[in-house]
Amino acid sequence: MSAGIVFQLLAALAYALLGLGWWRLLAQGRNELRVGPVTHGFLISALFMQAIGLQQTMLSQPDGLHVGWALALSAAIWLGMLVFWLENFVMKLDGLLLVLLPAATLAAVLGGLFPDGPLVPHGDSEWLRVHLIIALCAYGLIAVATLHALFMALLDRQLHRPSDSELKHGLIARALDTLPPLLTQERLLFRLIWIGFIVLTLTVITGAIVSMLVFAVPFPLDHKTVFTLLAWFTFGGLLLGRHTRGWRGRKALRWTLAGFAFVLLAYSGSRFVLDVLL
Repeated sequence: MSAGIVFQLLAALAYALLGLGWWRLLAQGRNELRVGPVTHGFLISALFMQAIGLQQTMLSQPDGLHVGWALALSAAIWLGMLVFWLENFVMKLDGLLLVLLPAATLAAVLGGLFPDGPLVPHGDSEWLRVHLIIALCAYGLIAVATLHALFMALLDRQLHRPSDSELKHGLIARALDTLPPLLTQERLLFRLIWIGFIVLTLTVITGAIVSMLVFAVPFPLDHKTVFTLLAWFTFGGLLLGRHTRGWRGRKALRWTLAGFAFVLLAYSGSRFVLDVLL
C-alpha cells in the first residue's frame, strides 16, 4: 500500500471520528456546537494528512502527473474544507461541519480506494499544472457553496413549513438550529459564488492558454471545455440575476445546483465515466 493511500485513509478516519463526535453531541441535545481546540486539532491533522496523500498520489509519480476522478474529487473537497476552516475565523459557521465532515470523509475514502489516475498528457507543462490547481480551487469552492445552498434550502423549508414533521423533529432539525441566520448564510453563499466565479474565470483563461500552447486552439470542443463554459455562463447568469433582479432563495439554489452539475461533469463526472464505466 502506497504512502498516498495510507495518508488519504488516515485523513478519512480523522474526518469520520470528528463527524461522529459532532453528530453524537447533537443527538445528546447539544444545540450549541462550537469549533474548539480539539476540533481545530482534528481538522488541521486531517487537512495535513489529506494534502500529503494527494501530493504523493498525484504529483510524486515518476512518470508524470496523474489525475483520476476520485483524486480530483478528494482534492476539490480538501480545498473546500480549507476554505471553510479559514472562513470560520471570520464568520462563525460551525454548524456547517455537520454536513462538510461526512462529505470530506467520503471524498478521502474514495481518494484512498481509487488512487490510480490516468497519466495527464503534457503533465510537465508549468501552465498545465497552474491550470489544474486553479481548476481544483474553483471546483472546491463551488462544491462547498453547493452544500451550503442545500442546507439553506432545508432551513428555508423549516421556516416556511413549521408543521412539516420531517423537519420539526430529529437530528436534521437540530442540525439546522445550529446554523447562523438565513440572511447571514445568504451573504456567505454569494461571497463563495463570487470567489468561485472569479477562480472559474481564471480556469477558463489558463485552460485556453494551455490549449493554445498544445493544440493551437483556444477552446477545443471536448466535454471538459463545453461543461466548464456552461458552468461559467450559469454562475455568471446567477450573479447577474442577483445584481439586477435580486435573485435569492429557490431560484438561486436551482442555478447553483445547475452550475455545480456542469462543474462535476467537467471534472469528476467525466473522468468517472471514462475511467470506470468505459
